[in-house]
Amino acid sequence: MAGETVATIAEAKKRSLWNSLRWIPSSTDDIIDSEKRLLSLVKTPYNQERVNIGSGPPGSKTRWFRSASDAPRFINTVTFDSNEGAPTLVMIHGYGASQGFFFRNFQELSKYFRVIAIDQLGWGGSSRPDFTCKSTEETEAWFIDSFEQWRKEKNLSNFILLGHSFGGYVASKYALKHPEHVKHLILVGPAGFSAETDMSERLIRFRATWKGAILNHLWESNFTPQRVVRGLGPWGMDLVRKYTSNRFSLTANGAAMTEEESRLLTKYAYHTLAAKASGELCLKYIFSFGAFARMPLLHHASEWKVPTTFIYGTQDWMSYQGAQEARKQMRVPCEIIRVPQAGHFVFIENPCGFHSALLHGCRKFVSSNQISESLLEGLVSV
Repeated sequence: MAGETVATIAEAKKRSLWNSLRWIPSSTDDIIDSEKRLLSLVKTPYNQERVNIGSGPPGSKTRWFRSASDAPRFINTVTFDSNEGAPTLVMIHGYGASQGFFFRNFQELSKYFRVIAIDQLGWGGSSRPDFTCKSTEETEAWFIDSFEQWRKEKNLSNFILLGHSFGGYVASKYALKHPEHVKHLILVGPAGFSAETDMSERLIRFRATWKGAILNHLWESNFTPQRVVRGLGPWGMDLVRKYTSNRFSLTANGAAMTEEESRLLTKYAYHTLAAKASGELCLKYIFSFGAFARMPLLHHASEWKVPTTFIYGTQDWMSYQGAQEARKQMRVPCEIIRVPQAGHFVFIENPCGFHSALLHGCRKFVSSNQISESLLEGLVSV
């Protein structure tokens, strides 16, 4: 045991020395290591695995997304088991994030669910194939088909599917294509329910300025935020540290991150952002400048087959009004819950409120002895 510890320390020092000599001091090993350190804050035991989804769709002669490689692809997966018979909750992260961003939720949610969180293909600790998609349809298939193959490998069905932001877009598109596997959708500040026709006058005026024209050009050129982090090389960590500190340190409800949480999330976020560009390049194919969906989910609301709960922070820049418009066309149960003292990352900023909203949305699947039927004070169903 002592020998293993010494070897582990020696390997860490070697990796640290090697990283210090590189322009981008990061690697896949650093992603997994920083993930483990972040999840060490969670006291519930978990299992981490890389689920093999193969080199292409089963029965197909083509590889995943016209890849030139025969190498199999993997989806990084963490599982927190619960009591026997507990419903399964699958969690999909948003753009620029990874499954570790749910670190403040795993422990509480595993009391009620078997919780499984993934890094989408091209993100976090999952495989990062060359991004070869050339259209919105191909880009959606990149995420939906790889998730479906992951589901098959995990032998899952009849699960609750949660998606945050861009992950909400992917979860919705998946449920539209494979509704037979999803018994409930939880969409947390989901992207994709608005189109360019919903653009505000203020944004229209800004896009007409020279600054707006430059930003729009960068967007259409697929210049991503991650590219800035990589371009800064060894100073990229400082940029991410400032972002996490400013974004998550102060919340009105007393749920501010501790210094340790902030430090571990910063390192984890940096390594996932600085890694090889892959899934991040979906941006311009899914959304136009301003994060307006090129193929809005609102246009498919009448096709909805899965009961849905929307959860928004009251300061979320994603408007809940798009969900209200979609609900008018849905033929399945749908509710919209707003959580106070929280913005787009409601599950980090107000975890207690988020858990209450989620459990309320899933009250059909959780024993009434475990949860309160009423929402936590301050939460509003609209």
